[in-house]
Amino acid sequence: MYIKTITKPIEKSVRWIVSRTLMLVNKISVRMTNPDDIKSLAKKLYPVSSDKKLIRLGPKGDGGYLIPNDLTGIEACFSPGVSDVSGFEKDCVDLGIKAFLADKSVSAPSLDHPLFYFTNKFIGARSNDDFITVDSWVEQSIPDSIKDLLIQVDIEGYEYETFLSISDKLMKRFRIIVVEFHNLQQLWNKPYFDLAAPAFEKILQTHTCVHAHPNNNSDTVTNHGITIPKTIEFTFLRNDRISNSSYENIFPNPLDYDNSPQKPPIPLPKFWYKS
Repeated sequence: MYIKTITKPIEKSVRWIVSRTLMLVNKISVRMTNPDDIKSLAKKLYPVSSDKKLIRLGPKGDGGYLIPNDLTGIEACFSPGVSDVSGFEKDCVDLGIKAFLADKSVSAPSLDHPLFYFTNKFIGARSNDDFITVDSWVEQSIPDSIKDLLIQVDIEGYEYETFLSISDKLMKRFRIIVVEFHNLQQLWNKPYFDLAAPAFEKILQTHTCVHAHPNNNSDTVTNHGITIPKTIEFTFLRNDRISNSSYENIFPNPLDYDNSPQKPPIPLPKFWYKS
């Protein structure tokens, strides 16, 4: 999890554009996204079930995620955004999967483990003293490897630029993608939608959504009869790993837990799955 205040100046990049968009949306009038465009995007994200049943890695709460039980042969998990919980990464290494973690806002993961490999940088669209791209991170961590990987991303809104900057070649190596998408209420702002939608489309070129779970640390926004949770945890499985698929329509999954037990639950609105 990233600290949002960064003291050192950074290059003008996708990150700068996204940050400026977020700052300006509450100060100026922006063109509203056509509801049909949001509906079209949501339909592409309808979760499907397959022969790969879902399991939970990580704690029964914040920091735990549902993923397909398709881990055999995955060499490493890459997990940008380090908070005070490392249960997901711990479960990965217990299954024989190396865990690579990255974050500039902390000096080390909260959990010390011999199979944890930590990089003290933010993940972003450029590589410099403070940031590193996912492609560079993977290449430096496991050079010459061609095996499948898993990536779990929780970086407070910077996930959009991160996925847009990943090479197509590397995207195809990620068998499983877990990503917490933030600020989804801003999809109603057309300039923001035009930045965020391509990130989803980038993932959907090679992967299919197999689970979605709203983070109840945030609330929801409703416009035109469409309810959008501000933060949703999505799990994607690479298309070549999916067979016997059908749309999933039971939410929450029995393995789902609220991120915050102190706040009201947020069920996945029916708009986000084929009911």
